[in-house]
Amino acid sequence: MADGIVCKRVTAPDVGAPVEADGLGDLRSAIAVCRLCREVPARGPADRLPHEPRPVAVISRSARILIAGQAPGLKVHESGLPFNDASGDRLRTWLGVSREEFYDPDRFAIVPMGFCFPGYDEKGGDLPPRRECAPLWRRTVIDAMPQIELVLAVGQYAQAWHLRERRSKGMTETVRNWRDYFHANQGPRILPLPHPSWRNTGWLRRNPWFEAEVLPVLKQDVDRLTR
Repeated sequence: MADGIVCKRVTAPDVGAPVEADGLGDLRSAIAVCRLCREVPARGPADRLPHEPRPVAVISRSARILIAGQAPGLKVHESGLPFNDASGDRLRTWLGVSREEFYDPDRFAIVPMGFCFPGYDEKGGDLPPRRECAPLWRRTVIDAMPQIELVLAVGQYAQAWHLRERRSKGMTETVRNWRDYFHANQGPRILPLPHPSWRNTGWLRRNPWFEAEVLPVLKQDVDRLTR
């Protein structure tokens, strides 16, 4: 699973490690010590992660909902708690859940496309998820949670991986065509969502159908799957 990766011993992630023996301890530990983006970057030494890795993910044997995000931001990197920022506040509003419910691994698994904060670009925006992470870890993590019934694909990177060729051209059209994925007959249902970042406030204003059509369905299904 993690053979050949340059690793060092570090503490386990702050969240996502229930005390009960659920059989996922080895996977969590392997993710916690992964340093591939720091030591063997995909684009060569000049593209190494500019800070120490801190993988952030919540992997669960019991959660029926998977939140598939993009990558942690700086606040999440500092706290070790996924969506521990303004984006998380908006996402929890969309879901209709409290912080306590959101961070309950029996209710939600939270697995971003990149486990570590990727840093900033020259304009001060978050860089995309690291290229090394998903090819190495994502299939293993998804296969470890066969009980997942609903995947919330947050942002274009998660939508590209989870929807593959079914994805529409562009994030807006993908979200607009949510019914095509939400009512699928095979595998977990997938609901594409825009990223809840403040940067998408303008998008939400230009696309009022999202709050009118998608959020009521989302809240209803979250309530059904988490109670």
